[in-house]
Amino acid sequence: MQERKPRQIARELALLSLSQLPTNPKKLTEEQLPKLVLAAVRTLRSEVQDTLDNAAGELQRSNDRLLTSETRASDLGTARNMLKEAVTYTQAAINKLGAAIEFPELIQLANQDKEVAHYAIAIVRTVNENQTLIDAEISQALIDWQVNRLAQIDRDILRIAVTEMRFMGLDPRMAINEAVELAKRYSETDGHRFINGVLRRVTEQKQPVKSS
Repeated sequence: MQERKPRQIARELALLSLSQLPTNPKKLTEEQLPKLVLAAVRTLRSEVQDTLDNAAGELQRSNDRLLTSETRASDLGTARNMLKEAVTYTQAAINKLGAAIEFPELIQLANQDKEVAHYAIAIVRTVNENQTLIDAEISQALIDWQVNRLAQIDRDILRIAVTEMRFMGLDPRMAINEAVELAKRYSETDGHRFINGVLRRVTEQKQPVKSS
């Protein structure tokens, strides 16, 4: 597993934090921002437990199918099908465990590395304070679509990328690359291609704007 840098972890934390905001959020106070990020960390802990529980369930189903294939299969073909099902359940469990392994790293860094928390809070703050401008830029880059019709995860990934490149001084190419990586982890199968296309159009639109 490739080790991720603090700012990569911070982006994931910011993404999880933004997902907890209402559709039309009010301006957050400086006291609310850390609490929102803390809530995101708690959500991660719950996700880890749920993932492990699901993996345990898949393994139990695999074990049940193996036992059934040995004791109740009426012929070789039926036994083979049951074994295939057992392998499928086992693979599903392995995939879930693979996802769960990465979460503790994120939780630990979020709790112990000040840069992670500070950068995550800075992203959430900037998105919250400039959402109208950010969404306007995204809207201009969308073809026959509207920001409020995007899947929330894609919308928030786009917001984070535009925030970093327009307000936080991140090189646009780096912002796009980081957004694509986020999309590969959290969006649908082809979400990263969509994110890449929209952000490339954003960078072609105009020069960076300044926060009021």
